[in-house]
Amino acid sequence: MSSAAAFAPLSVSAADTPVEAADVPCPAAAAAEQAAAPLAVLGRDVRVPLVTGGEVTYAALDYAASAPALQRVWDDVAAYAPYYGSVHRGAGYLSQLSTELFEQSRHAVAEFLGCREGDQVVFTRATTDSLNLLSAALPEGARVFVFETEHHASLLPWRRHDVTYLDAPRSPEQAVATLESALHGAPAGPKLVCVTGASNVTGEVWPVRELARAAHRHGARIVLDAAQLAPHRPVHLDELEVDWVAFSGHKLYAPFGAGVLAGRADWLRDAEPYLAGGGASRRVARRNDGGIDVEWHTNAARHEAGSPNVIGAYALASACRALSEAGFETLVAREEELLARLRAGLAEVPEVSVLSLFGEGADQVGVLSFVVDGWNSSHFAAALSAEHGIGVRDGLFCAHPLLRTLLGQDGDTPGECGAPEAAPGERSLNAIRVSFGAGTPDEHVDRFVSAVRQLVREGARWNYRTEDGRCVPLAAADAADVANAAA
Repeated sequence: MSSAAAFAPLSVSAADTPVEAADVPCPAAAAAEQAAAPLAVLGRDVRVPLVTGGEVTYAALDYAASAPALQRVWDDVAAYAPYYGSVHRGAGYLSQLSTELFEQSRHAVAEFLGCREGDQVVFTRATTDSLNLLSAALPEGARVFVFETEHHASLLPWRRHDVTYLDAPRSPEQAVATLESALHGAPAGPKLVCVTGASNVTGEVWPVRELARAAHRHGARIVLDAAQLAPHRPVHLDELEVDWVAFSGHKLYAPFGAGVLAGRADWLRDAEPYLAGGGASRRVARRNDGGIDVEWHTNAARHEAGSPNVIGAYALASACRALSEAGFETLVAREEELLARLRAGLAEVPEVSVLSLFGEGADQVGVLSFVVDGWNSSHFAAALSAEHGIGVRDGLFCAHPLLRTLLGQDGDTPGECGAPEAAPGERSLNAIRVSFGAGTPDEHVDRFVSAVRQLVREGARWNYRTEDGRCVPLAAADAADVANAAA
């Protein structure tokens, strides 16, 4: 029996081998709330204070930024932690066990993504790191095609190449037609298309397979930014017909800062290592002239120089297994129910405008952005947190060109809390994003809708100010002074 095979978390569910340190009792109310969620997450029992008095169970509705860690993932990592050792480096038991665990994690991710024979799985720091790695590996003279609607992680890494930025499409069909037209007139040579699987702003699902087929018809390759798609839908390279996929563990219920770039090996194998150092090199020797000769690895290790993030990779693999075992069919069906409930609730508030590229009826994951008439979005988000214990996101969501397209350029009304550092005409150019997933109880969505209604109809019950670019509640004494002055 191999050392890793003898390690309990590889063969026994973490649910069957709980770690005492991670088993924190939950209040009965929080446990009841969590019961409706398919997967248990950390933080489900956290209580937070309200500026108006008392406290409430925190409603985490910012999954699109970082999803809470699955309890299963945390238990797996805690069980492994005493056995942690440096991988690919030592003859000792813990080093060998950690090495095998690291490589089995790579295999688990490959299974999760439906990798094909010959594909490589490279562990990175996050989606941003993955796409910058691929950018560094592009052949000389490569041309890149990317829609302006991308997250900055998939919009910005290509600037050292010849880049064609495509206008925001207003339907999936228009996205395919726009790409076809751009590729049709492109010169011969290596070409790469980069596209998101699901928007981090609107949650809308893009026609990935159709875009991949369009790319391949014109001799281009395609990389899928699956950061927002992988936590919500199955992502299989072969079924989607993409050449590479990139995603992040922290959006897939796995902390510790690991990411993945998976797909075709040839460009990665032929490129200079992303980082030069130990682990990437197979052989290093001094030449007679005093220089250094290096023979690099041709497998994934070529781009994994240094000591790998073993715990991050293991956490990510654990999350992949947990989602696969839960079954995406079940997870998707429940998420669609929550999304329908959310959209119906917001539709009853006329002041709320939901942002969309593709329009009503578009396929969507559990991500939705909106603005509220008469409110600055940072003020609204601050009130949701301080007065209702609900965590959402406000701003431009690292997708500035897309938000400018969706919101227009008429954002100069400062509102209660503006953005003093913003450019003229953009002080209120921001939105509110609510996002959820497999760990979200029904109650959190219901409470969010109720809080939106209350804030729109009754206004905030507290006073706020801008501090370091953020809208924050005034201290109690300052709030009392404001109230007295108003009286």
